[in-house]
Amino acid sequence: MLISRKQQSAIKAINYDLFENIQIAISEQEILQKEQPGTLPSAETLRHLFNRFNFLYFNGKLTRPVIEYSNRMTCAGSYTPVKNLIKISQKYHAIFPDEIEDTLKHEMIHMIHFNHNAAFKVEAKRIGASLKAKTHPSLQKQPKYLYVCPGCGLEYPRQKKVRMLSCGSCSRRGRFDPEFKLKLSKSFTAGREISYA
Repeated sequence: MLISRKQQSAIKAINYDLFENIQIAISEQEILQKEQPGTLPSAETLRHLFNRFNFLYFNGKLTRPVIEYSNRMTCAGSYTPVKNLIKISQKYHAIFPDEIEDTLKHEMIHMIHFNHNAAFKVEAKRIGASLKAKTHPSLQKQPKYLYVCPGCGLEYPRQKKVRMLSCGSCSRRGRFDPEFKLKLSKSFTAGREISYA
């Protein structure tokens, strides 16, 4: 039976893809063995994990993004579609190092479903990725402003200044009520605490 050149090229490509995936698995295991226990995986290891998860869960259809660590992020990870960039938080994974594979899988789903909608949740369940990251007190930002309700005294810590906000407990029907407009009690700026009477 004669095979056309086009068919020969297709067969070579299939064989090459199979060989490449085997090579990825072998080199990934070698790299994982080189990693020091207690340290975060290198960016190269993250790329190999991406390739493995892409092959296992997405049939290799995801485009390869740039994967890098961020030392500023407090959330577990993020995906930026415009840059095709996955960022992994060093701060978060220094506390939860065992979550790094889960975070990578979560961000890979964002490459298909940007929002945490029903389709995202189905995909997360299918590949065994969590929907939310864990919380830790050291990952939470300290508030810059503290507002107090003049009626009940309930405190509202905020990152930004607010102008027209009233107490959720005292206001009627969930609408702004000038009688219970929150008053600035303290601000924490430039390492100083300023109190307002």
